[in-house]
Amino acid sequence: DSNDLGVWEIFLPNNADGSPPIPHGSRVKVRMDTPSGIKDSIPAWIKYSVQTPGDIPYNGIYYDPPEEEKYVFKHPQPKRPKSLRIYETHVGMSSPEPKINTYANFRDEVLPRIKRLGYNAVQIMAIQEHSYYGSFGYHVTNFFAPSSRFGSPEDLKSLIDRAHELGLVVLMDVVHSHASNNTLDGLNGFDGTDTHYFHGGSRGHHWMWDSRVFNYGNKEVIRFLLSNARWWLEEYKFDGFRFDGATSMMYTHHGLQVTFTGSYHEYFGFATDVDAVVYLMLMNDLIHGFYPEAVTIGEDVSGMPTFALPVQVGGVGFDYRLHMAVADKWIELLKGNDEAWEMGNIVHTLTNRRWLEKCVTYAESHDQALVGDKTIAFWLMDKDMYDFMALNGPSTPNIDRGIALHKMIRLITMGLGGEGYLNFMGNEFGHPEWIDFPRGPQVLPSGKFIPGNNNSYDKCRRRFDLGDAEFLRYHGMQQFDQAMQHLEEKYGFMTSDHQYVSRKHEEDKVIVFEKGDLVFVFNFHWSSSYFDYRVGCLKPGKYKVVLDSDAGLFGGFGRIHHTAEHFTSDCQHDNRPHSFSVYTPSRTCVVYAPMN
Repeated sequence: DSNDLGVWEIFLPNNADGSPPIPHGSRVKVRMDTPSGIKDSIPAWIKYSVQTPGDIPYNGIYYDPPEEEKYVFKHPQPKRPKSLRIYETHVGMSSPEPKINTYANFRDEVLPRIKRLGYNAVQIMAIQEHSYYGSFGYHVTNFFAPSSRFGSPEDLKSLIDRAHELGLVVLMDVVHSHASNNTLDGLNGFDGTDTHYFHGGSRGHHWMWDSRVFNYGNKEVIRFLLSNARWWLEEYKFDGFRFDGATSMMYTHHGLQVTFTGSYHEYFGFATDVDAVVYLMLMNDLIHGFYPEAVTIGEDVSGMPTFALPVQVGGVGFDYRLHMAVADKWIELLKGNDEAWEMGNIVHTLTNRRWLEKCVTYAESHDQALVGDKTIAFWLMDKDMYDFMALNGPSTPNIDRGIALHKMIRLITMGLGGEGYLNFMGNEFGHPEWIDFPRGPQVLPSGKFIPGNNNSYDKCRRRFDLGDAEFLRYHGMQQFDQAMQHLEEKYGFMTSDHQYVSRKHEEDKVIVFEKGDLVFVFNFHWSSSYFDYRVGCLKPGKYKVVLDSDAGLFGGFGRIHHTAEHFTSDCQHDNRPHSFSVYTPSRTCVVYAPMN
């Protein structure tokens, strides 16, 4: 039967004994007589979808467990943190073993680690069901179903409840920017046409991602996606979202093969998909209207003006923009020699963001950890990481340089890059391996043959044991990350109103800045250490070291005395009213805090 909105629906009453007409756990499909023939599809709103071992297609499961089997949430959702410190994760690859990890194991093993490291938010990728595991969860087939690879919907609820018990906010990496082009399990060709959920013709096909592009001007598509956002918040008690690919949504060119300079004509021209921008405004308005505490982060590389301002003042409504330019800058710099790094260029990249629009920044996310790319640790240390990471063995200049710069890059990114910080799991200790999802050989549309990796899980895991092993250099890198997160927890420097960069010295390779009450001193010079180096500050009094990347605990050389007290003098320096002198060794960063 077709309702007022042109939607076909059927109502099945309960059986005479009150039991549901379709038993819980039944396999269900929709069979339609379409213009291109009879088609069986998994219902678009399916809540659970499972692949039977040995099968290729997924089966839609009617999921309506009896009351006694439903998970009951026990813990309240934490308040939104002022400073977001996000640990980005993927449940399936979160085990040290080469296998697909489970929601339950992640709940018991990984969540306490995230808490211990000092993060206050966990962002989980690949929740929405995706038939191709290697897509990292970005080619969604079933938008309302949590991935069955990792366990049941009740297991996911238990994971989220445990995170709330630990005081962690749980963010979901949600994909509304495109959909899988899989016609067997997904929405593509659902009613036998090209245009049911998507634009027709070339506009409906994302040429780079090999996926389908939603028609955000279609009322039913808007209802589908808006209800999807609300569903995850209400049913699973997620605390917010990171919206994938917002740039791709907002422009018909998807942000590809264009360079954004910041000029307004690039944002408000014929290439802007107004329907998509309006959808994002509606979505943010709906989420914040029902859940004022919920967090929305949009992944936008274009710098769309007002993207992270409230809808009420004409903004797109996101709480944060995911600041992608910083990670790109580090990769660009690491391809060259650090002796040529320009301090002003680094500071500009970190501080170049839209006025009053909050950013979540990162030195590297999952993007840099995937096969075909390289993590910062690997750019710095490469194959030396396989032979020289034991503390009782020899080091190399590559290792010493790599560990020192890895710590500096993370801290300066967190210190200057935004109001929130993100780390992909394993990167906190410089994970030595990249991520390669199990995959067979494939032939691309261009005819190019890619051999695959014999469906191996060997590189689709995280070796947390390396970061925990006190006899390895990875441990010092992990300890530094933990100290960095706890320092932010104590001082809240990311969201402090006061920020002033007082020194960007190209010859000394020194950057000095104030964030709140703290003074950060970075010496990027490869060989020069400076005695009695004068550092400007705002507050007079006595300063002490509160974080030192050169400490032995963090795999450094222990060149700085932590008991020393630094007294300010009234001599102006670098446009600051007061100053004190410090010893700043080469390739170190030190944070000073007032003692009074």
